[in-house]
Amino acid sequence: MKIASSNCDSTIFLLLNFLQDGSQIQFRSVTLNKFMSAEGGGGGKIMINRQVGSDWETFKVWRHADNVYSFRVFNNQFISALNASAAVVGATGGAAGKWERFTLTRNLKNNRVHIKAYNGMYLQARDVNKVTADYMSSSEPDWGDNSATFEMIITIASPLHGEYQLANGFGPVDAARVLKYHRDSFISANDFEYLSKIGINGVRIPVGYWIASDPHPPKPFVPGSLQALDNAFLWAENNDMKIIIDLHAVPGSQNGQEHSASIDGVSQWATGRNDYGKSYIDLTLEVIEFLASRYSGRQGLYGIELLNEPMIHYVPIDTLKSYYRKGYEIMRRYSAETYVLISPLVGGDPGDLLDLGNEFFNSIIDLHYYNVFGDTFSNMTVQQNVDYVSVNRHQEITRLNQRGEWTNEWAVRGASQEDYQRFGQVQLQMYGQATAGWAYWNYIIDDPSNNHWDFKQSYETRYLLRPSSGWLH
Repeated sequence: MKIASSNCDSTIFLLLNFLQDGSQIQFRSVTLNKFMSAEGGGGGKIMINRQVGSDWETFKVWRHADNVYSFRVFNNQFISALNASAAVVGATGGAAGKWERFTLTRNLKNNRVHIKAYNGMYLQARDVNKVTADYMSSSEPDWGDNSATFEMIITIASPLHGEYQLANGFGPVDAARVLKYHRDSFISANDFEYLSKIGINGVRIPVGYWIASDPHPPKPFVPGSLQALDNAFLWAENNDMKIIIDLHAVPGSQNGQEHSASIDGVSQWATGRNDYGKSYIDLTLEVIEFLASRYSGRQGLYGIELLNEPMIHYVPIDTLKSYYRKGYEIMRRYSAETYVLISPLVGGDPGDLLDLGNEFFNSIIDLHYYNVFGDTFSNMTVQQNVDYVSVNRHQEITRLNQRGEWTNEWAVRGASQEDYQRFGQVQLQMYGQATAGWAYWNYIIDDPSNNHWDFKQSYETRYLLRPSSGWLH
């Protein structure tokens, strides 16, 4: 099960008056009545030539400070005013540097904005073929119909609710306070004692890459995650339980999801580099070394998962396998016995990792099974879901013989308590046959509308009958 989710309630973000990281916006000139567009998706000029806003006219937000933002275009470049001599704005920025940062002044009454570039001048649209950063004024432009005023349309507000968005939105002081309260209150020693008493023998704990830099994590993250993991080891060992450390979020994000600390839904882990030229993959291997060196001697460590749910659209299989081999070598420098867990590509064939499973000693392919995502399950009946687990899932577990992660939720509407019990029982039976057993996602959540994702609530209300053993997130 999951012990401490780094995600936060989306209602928090409604209290904030600025754009959140990952929001998607469009700009329309109030004088030309056309949308700003990254022609070709990026790589050339920014133009004002579209009657309708679509992909090329939609920009993902990066928030740097109050009212200071960068805007990522369709091809993942940034809007840039670097061509200061010609003052022509382009979609050519490879990173969110100073020339890719803009101060946004917003009129909340009519959602009009002024966009000031690093050169101190405002963006303006006098010609459909270009946007320029050369509107000069001794004061800010007025809010009337002028070339430096744009209407801002928010197409998606705060689509991501991960720890990155929380920390960057609240800022270092308030984020530290909010996350400290969460870590001190969400999970305690009593939870480990409870789990041990009902037969749960381990927990899988997701961590972010910034844990390796704690207590001085990279911005915008705040200290505290390392102490939380240390506490979990103490509580687990006091109750004869084991821990899988799951590297859930890596630099650049391996899947573009909020739980992997993506800034704006883009994944660049496989190809990206930091500001100093070091690859994100090398930075991730440094995190594996930190975790292995710190915890390999602990009685409570069962294994370390080198990466959670890399996405097939973003991570080539050869790149992933190369990373797993390097991560395995690092692990073995610190322990000959600790289990090494490897996650298949989401959307790929888990069998692609069978050669590594045979090559690595004490390794586990971590399979994630959910009958709730995708069209396959959208119209299934209760019996069809049960049969799918007992036939299809069983065949794959038999072929791969590894570990299954699951939850007792599905796409069936109006299911009874008995229906949920049947579904839970067949999953416990099938996934219990895997070499390393099963893990339930997750232990507890703070959203009562998703109660079947909550192991404790499902178990105590008897929607899930007592498992004989297992792991929790």
